[in-house]
Amino acid sequence: MAKQKKIPMRKCVATGEMRPKKELVRIVRSKEGEVSVDLTGKKNGRGAYITLDKDCILKAKKKNVLSVHLDAPVPESIYDELIQLAEKEKPSLP
Repeated sequence: MAKQKKIPMRKCVATGEMRPKKELVRIVRSKEGEVSVDLTGKKNGRGAYITLDKDCILKAKKKNVLSVHLDAPVPESIYDELIQLAEKEKPSLP
């Protein structure tokens, strides 16, 4: 019997839910204080995970959760990028 691979779980900063890492997007703050969306999940720096869902992203933006977690100001463009990604991810209904 094949050993089942362990699925890495991460906590969404907006909802507090534990979800498989693949379902979340990592936002990272580099040593220089630069905040960016890390689609590879491999960038160096302090990371925070968020569910790729427009409501979650807007909730995080409203509560300023990302800047608190990353201890750095999060530019508006990061939230815009996340919302665009969330909208791209959702399969459009026929």
